[in-house]
Amino acid sequence: MGWIVLAVVVLVGIFLIGMYNSLVQLRVRADSAWSDIDVQLKRRHDLIPNLVETVKGYAAHEKGTFENIAKFRSMAMQATGPADKAVAENQLTGALKSLFAVAENYPQLQASQEFTQLQNSLSETEDAIQNSRRYYNAVVRDLNTKIQSFPTNILAGMFGFQQKQFFETAAADREPVAVKF
Repeated sequence: MGWIVLAVVVLVGIFLIGMYNSLVQLRVRADSAWSDIDVQLKRRHDLIPNLVETVKGYAAHEKGTFENIAKFRSMAMQATGPADKAVAENQLTGALKSLFAVAENYPQLQASQEFTQLQNSLSETEDAIQNSRRYYNAVVRDLNTKIQSFPTNILAGMFGFQQKQFFETAAADREPVAVKF
């Protein structure tokens, strides 16, 4: 009889350890995925000043557009957490759309190799952000589901596991920044 009780205790212990480790693993994957998003957003933020300077050379009178981009870029760089970052990045995306709309009016700018390279780099970065966001949101979905599911929710509550926020874009900004030549 003592062996049976010991076996049950060991099995329950192994089960609890497995649940805890799966929660830790998902939390670490979510943090890592968020770090990947942060790297891509930083790359995006670093490309923007070069793009603005290139457009300024051709369209210096579009001061309001340039000021908006600078303001929204600064806000995006200072934002913390997925929800705040999403709002700030959506505003920055809108400002970039305005910049590209301005650029369409300048055929010489469109023909500039530097501008074309910057557009391509930005487009690649937008794709990388989208892929990173998709992965992050999938990991967060799995973590949040596990935290809310029985019996893991009991263990998650005991050890202070918190749900993470999704990194979402506004409905109007679900399309990537248009890059036209």
